[in-house]
Amino acid sequence: MSFLRSASVFTAGLMLALAAQAAPKVVKKVPPEFPAEAAKKGISAGSVKAKLMIEADGKVSDVEIVEAEPKRVFDRAVKAALMEWKFEAGEKTTHEVKLVFKNED
Repeated sequence: MSFLRSASVFTAGLMLALAAQAAPKVVKKVPPEFPAEAAKKGISAGSVKAKLMIEADGKVSDVEIVEAEPKRVFDRAVKAALMEWKFEAGEKTTHEVKLVFKNED
């Protein structure tokens, strides 16, 4: 499916959940796939802000969608990808990230 291969997903930026705390360092990023259903519906772009629960070992244990535009289109892809992210080991923490989708097909 060419639209999946040519879809580009950009991490727009990492935002701190707690301003006083340094951002946890990402050691493995997995980009979400552009959903085929979105392409079929003519949706070519969107964004999702998600809150991650990061365990002390650096694994993501939970992903909560904070806001999404359009709603519920990219949520499943974002959750699946973010659950695969890894961070440097440290203290258990939460962190927010915003992912921006753009299908360039």
